[in-house]
Amino acid sequence: MDEESGTSRGALEKSRGVRCAPRGAGCLRMCLAVPSGDRGFVLAGLDLALRRLRELVDGESGSVRVATGATTVRHFMSDAVVAFRQQHPDVSLEFRTESSSRACFDALADSSLDLAWITLGAPVRGIEQRPVMELPWVLAVGAEDPLARRPYVEAEDLSGLRLIRLPPNSTSAAHLDAACAELGVRFAFDTSVADWDTALLLAELGLGRAVVPALPGLAVPGGGDLRLVPLPALRPLSVGWAVRRWDALSPSARAFADTVTESCRTAVPHD
Repeated sequence: MDEESGTSRGALEKSRGVRCAPRGAGCLRMCLAVPSGDRGFVLAGLDLALRRLRELVDGESGSVRVATGATTVRHFMSDAVVAFRQQHPDVSLEFRTESSSRACFDALADSSLDLAWITLGAPVRGIEQRPVMELPWVLAVGAEDPLARRPYVEAEDLSGLRLIRLPPNSTSAAHLDAACAELGVRFAFDTSVADWDTALLLAELGLGRAVVPALPGLAVPGGGDLRLVPLPALRPLSVGWAVRRWDALSPSARAFADTVTESCRTAVPHD
């Protein structure tokens, strides 16, 4: 029994939905230090705090902080964001744009971010990586390009092509270089861009060719002024989640990660 409020510990636990820790001889008793007229405000504040804690434990409120690339939400998360907000209307989503997977790892380690969407690469100390999907490579060219009419392009046909270069310090560029090296393929480069969407736009405008991942929602072989020609010989690019520890994720963060994963894996390719 709480002598000050006339409430038993068992009744308090039942009414608040939490388990109270036993009080020891050295435990401070907050109510004794609060004037009796103010104890109602204290208990009301405690009730609000316990309710917020219960919502966080149940994944019903709070926020999910995600590090992404410049085009990640558009290509990988748009449907999942809508579904998640419908299922968890009181949970806010906060997106922080980073320039590379390396920057995402640094952000995870140095901030309160929950998740990061990355191109998977070598293991990183203190970070857990989980693949979600593999993206095949395609050659993006203008509709009038001689290669646009091919059903696919062989690896040997890539040698010597002048391409629009992905950011050289990015994990995706390193993966592409390694995949090409396995096949003895080397490129020359006309220009460099910051992201995949810019490379696609330049190819569509007839200003160059680009080897890019077949992003969700992109039509292959494409239409209009852009054509995407499969490159089946190149090892696919793996993308997915990075976290500090999966077992330490909040229920809201885990629910968002699962929603994005399910959306990506059930997406129907556009033909």
